[in-house]
Amino acid sequence: MVESIKGELIENRIVVWDLEHSRALFKEGFYGKPLGIPKPKDAEFDAPLILDLIEGYYLAKKGRLEIYKRDGADSTDMRVKIEPLSMKEMASICRKEYARFDSKYMVFKELRDKGYVVTPGIKFGCDFAVYEHGPGIDHAPYLVQVVGPGDLLTATMIVLSGRLATTVRKQFILAVVSVKEKRVEFLAFDWWRA
Repeated sequence: MVESIKGELIENRIVVWDLEHSRALFKEGFYGKPLGIPKPKDAEFDAPLILDLIEGYYLAKKGRLEIYKRDGADSTDMRVKIEPLSMKEMASICRKEYARFDSKYMVFKELRDKGYVVTPGIKFGCDFAVYEHGPGIDHAPYLVQVVGPGDLLTATMIVLSGRLATTVRKQFILAVVSVKEKRVEFLAFDWWRA
C-alpha cells in the first residue's frame, strides 16, 4: 500500500512540509503548488507544497493525504497537540470556504478522475482552469464555470465568459451539476467569426 502523506491545515490551505512527499504528490498529477515556484515543469523542487482545500479534500477521500491541524496558536510549543481531521470536519471547513462546495467538488472529482489537471480559475474569473497535461507543460485549454440546473444565466454572462475565454485562447465550459441526482453535464461553447 502507498504511504499516506501528511498535510497541515493552515487557514484555508493545506501544507505538505515533507519535501519528498511534496515532490511525490506533485509528480502524481500536478497537485498543489510548490511554495515560491509559480509554474514548475517537474518535481525537482525544494519547497513545501501548498494545496487548495478542494485538492486536499479530494486526496484525503482517495486515502492519499491525511490532513491534520495543530491545536494551539504557537507551533513552537512542544505541548501543542497535532490532531488529524476527519472527512466530516474537512467537508464542513470546505463548505465554509467555498460557495456551492458540493457542486464544485463533484466537477473537480469528475475532471480529476478522468485524468485532467484542475486548478483554481480565479485569475480567469471562473471556478476552474483545466489542463490536459499540467501547468508549465501546456496551457489550460478549458475554463470551467460550475452552475446548477435552475441557475439564471444571462446573455451578458455568457458573452463575457466567452469573450474572456476567446481572448486567452481557451474554451469556455459550463459544468451543470445536479447534486441530488449526482450528475454533472458539461456544456462547451465554441466561438468563431462568420
